[in-house]
Amino acid sequence: MSVKRPRADETELWQWATRDAKPLRARNARAPSAKPRAEPKPVPYPVMPAPAPRSVLPELSHGTAPGVDRRTAERLHRGRMEIDGRIDLHGMTQDEAHAALAKFMDRADARGWRCVLVITGKGTRPGGGVLRAAVPRWLNLPPHRTRILSFGAARPKDGGEGALYVLLRRRRTL
Repeated sequence: MSVKRPRADETELWQWATRDAKPLRARNARAPSAKPRAEPKPVPYPVMPAPAPRSVLPELSHGTAPGVDRRTAERLHRGRMEIDGRIDLHGMTQDEAHAALAKFMDRADARGWRCVLVITGKGTRPGGGVLRAAVPRWLNLPPHRTRILSFGAARPKDGGEGALYVLLRRRRTL
């Protein structure tokens, strides 16, 4: 049977953990001498790597729906889901829109909404506006990404390319 040698980081961790441990005195051992012992050099706290996240959620883009059944994805894409709430970010600066979206998503999560409409506007620039490009990025950041299953361009009656349907996760109750 072979004995596995500890790695350097394991040895360092053991030294740190036992740095101030003192051996128990045996019943028949002599009393400790009055001579002061030299203080051991402090061992710096070892830097341990952060644990890997349990599961990394894939980045969402328009029309992708990982983890959503086909029927629900089609209903969202076709605008056939009931919209529980909506927010219009037209005319806001990026900072204002980001703060308003965060507050809105918190409220939607707290109320257990399933589908919301986020209106960004089409923008005046060729290729779309600033908010139209920024909102999908914001929705992929924490804490929003953990709440969202899918998003995609809205139907023309709800704003077309200047708006997004956002499908939120169902809240599980015990």
